[in-house]
Amino acid sequence: MDKLTDDIPGCYYNRTVQFFYEHSGKNISAHWRPRDYVVVSLGMGVSVIVILANILVMVAIFINRRFHFPIYYLLGNLAAADLFSGIAYLHLMFHTGPWTIKLSKNQWFVRQTLIDSSLTASVLNLLAIALERHQTIFTMQLHSKMTNRRVVLLIAAIWGLAIFMGLVPTMGWHCVCDLDNCSTMAPMYQRSYLVFWAVLNLFTFSLMVAAYTRIFVYVRHKSQRMSQHTSQIRHKETVFNLMKTVSMILGCFVICWTPGLVLLMLDGLGCESCQVLRYEKYCLVLAECNSLVNPIIYSFRDTDMLQTFKRILCCLCRSGGAGHRDALSGMRCNTLEQERERDVLQRQDLNESG
Repeated sequence: MDKLTDDIPGCYYNRTVQFFYEHSGKNISAHWRPRDYVVVSLGMGVSVIVILANILVMVAIFINRRFHFPIYYLLGNLAAADLFSGIAYLHLMFHTGPWTIKLSKNQWFVRQTLIDSSLTASVLNLLAIALERHQTIFTMQLHSKMTNRRVVLLIAAIWGLAIFMGLVPTMGWHCVCDLDNCSTMAPMYQRSYLVFWAVLNLFTFSLMVAAYTRIFVYVRHKSQRMSQHTSQIRHKETVFNLMKTVSMILGCFVICWTPGLVLLMLDGLGCESCQVLRYEKYCLVLAECNSLVNPIIYSFRDTDMLQTFKRILCCLCRSGGAGHRDALSGMRCNTLEQERERDVLQRQDLNESG
């Protein structure tokens, strides 16, 4: 993107990032203000917490055999997307404020690509989870019969498409050669790209909300017709609780990201009276907090996940070095023993109902 040759007529390849910001009206101070220190410090702190929390979720899914099913693999991949978001935001904190005007155009596009790719990965993961739940819930199964190979291929496709979508502006959908159509919030992105990006994600949100609403109605209707056998009651409660957890994740994601996407769409449509820059920081903070929400939801909604979190944290507090590895293996043995005990209880329930 950065060129040392003469500009092509109508293009501004040799201009700095500051040139595009000044043209769009998004002025950046060359000096650090108290507000800049507060924003960057809080952003770094939240980003580190997001990274650590989602690593905790991924480790919990890895060590607990009860989570070795397609739905939890997809939830683990969603945690990976949130981890990627935390890294993207941490990178942003080191390249924002007065640092922005010192960036090359390539560095600026890398910064934006990381954020765009992390959002796309999260949206695609939620869409995949919706499809998996649709497949299983309508047969009142707890877990789908999707093979591990298909799950791996699905996860690879999610990340491939997410990276591609993040690179689209870099590959040509920018305003370096169309200065009049530069956006305000992202001064080197075309307004048309912001509209496309916002509408695509908002439409995907609508599809997922509609799908989960349909699933909830079906589950509620189906559960009322199930027999009162102990095993079936427990199965119904487990299915419904998992569905509630996934729906809460989707709901929080929509709440946290919709304001920012609406703001992007208004900017893309050229709404000069909307004062998009006034609300930009708040929407960014809200979107960043979403990456921290999911581990909190797991802690309150999933007892097995909460217990696994506690074991991991106790393991880290009490052990170190080789002792840490022994404690981790012991923790995996504990989860397997619990799984066997629950299997025995389930068989007893089936025998009683039979």
